[in-house]
Amino acid sequence: MTYFIDRRPNAKHKSAVNRQRFLERYRHHIKRSVEEAVNRRSITDMQRGESVSIPAKDISEPVFQHGPGGRRTVVSPGNKEFVEGDKIRRPPGGGGGGGGTGEGSASNQGQGNDEFAFSLSREEFLEFVFEGLELPHLERKSLKSLEEIKMVRAGLSRDGVPSRMSVTRSMREAYARRIAMRAPIKRALKEAQEALAEEINKDPILKNPARIAALEAEIERLEKRIEAVPFIDTFDLRYHQLAPEPQPSSQAVMFCVMDVSGSMTQNHKDIAKRFFLLLYLFLEKHYEKVELVFVRHHTAAREVGEEEFFYSRETGGTIVSSALTLLDGIIDKRYPPAQWNLYVAQASDGDNWDDDSSICRDLLIKELMPKLQYYAYVEITPHEHQSLWHEYENVAKRFAERFAMRQLVEAGDIYPVFRELFKRRLSTP
Repeated sequence: MTYFIDRRPNAKHKSAVNRQRFLERYRHHIKRSVEEAVNRRSITDMQRGESVSIPAKDISEPVFQHGPGGRRTVVSPGNKEFVEGDKIRRPPGGGGGGGGTGEGSASNQGQGNDEFAFSLSREEFLEFVFEGLELPHLERKSLKSLEEIKMVRAGLSRDGVPSRMSVTRSMREAYARRIAMRAPIKRALKEAQEALAEEINKDPILKNPARIAALEAEIERLEKRIEAVPFIDTFDLRYHQLAPEPQPSSQAVMFCVMDVSGSMTQNHKDIAKRFFLLLYLFLEKHYEKVELVFVRHHTAAREVGEEEFFYSRETGGTIVSSALTLLDGIIDKRYPPAQWNLYVAQASDGDNWDDDSSICRDLLIKELMPKLQYYAYVEITPHEHQSLWHEYENVAKRFAERFAMRQLVEAGDIYPVFRELFKRRLSTP
């Protein structure tokens, strides 16, 4: 079969169609490299692409060449040594293809073929990460978030503290008051001055000295009244008034809580990691700042780093309430609900001491849920549910809008469960 490859460039000189064909053709190699990268990287290091190497033997492409038979005439420009009909000696070493020693192998001639390497973009990398989950494009959508109060200016008032005084508005009020208070006095002064000038300009026989003296006294009194108008008065002062205004929080913290008891296998942890990763990417699309807190527990709970969270071999029994108690303490100490949107994702296989499950229920209802934005619990097990699941069902009935729980059996269940958990927050494709 003959293949025709379209190398016509699209915008920015990239052949997008051919790139998609290339990714599809070498999907097996790319998928393997992406899976290795996911296991190697941290959850927060999923925002860059990945370099992928493919053995050179797997990238050969069909080419056109002359078939056997037929008559050909070849003219080599600048040939001074050979004429038509001359026989050319075979090169030393046999064939005319050189002395290659194989695909990517070492040889004493220093020749060989390197593996073909190329880079995946962030979008392509994430597409392979969630391959099989049928992940749609998430559109930015406003979330219902907890609000913090911020004091903002809300007009002016006549009362306030000096630090909030509006100088510009106070001077404007003072200027308007001076104009208003001086205007009638200035009119009276002008009338008195005109009357005095008229009286002085009269014939000496008709002048009235008593009236002239009275007018001069009136003018002096009016000038003193004008000068007595204060430059600024307490009546003129204006102060900025502050009012509380709710501000949506732009930062979130995601708590990853996982059971690491002896019943949690590495496969369970890998499934949990995919779920935590999906939730982290979802939150990152809606908040400017997202912090991660990892809490692992068996009979006791500890806050750890991501590497220890997923790959530590420490095991033991199971007391889930130890993790919830530690979680509540971390929130009170570092993440006040008025400033942070709090999300919790818990992964477990469902095992727990029977007496402890009721304690977990009470901790969630009385302490944690009033502070949290959302709580997602996934139980990774193909078996029947145990006491922890049944107690969590009581919490879900009490906080139906903010508490969700689902069961996972294999990696392919992750996205359908995620979509169900966050269906109120996902936009309709």
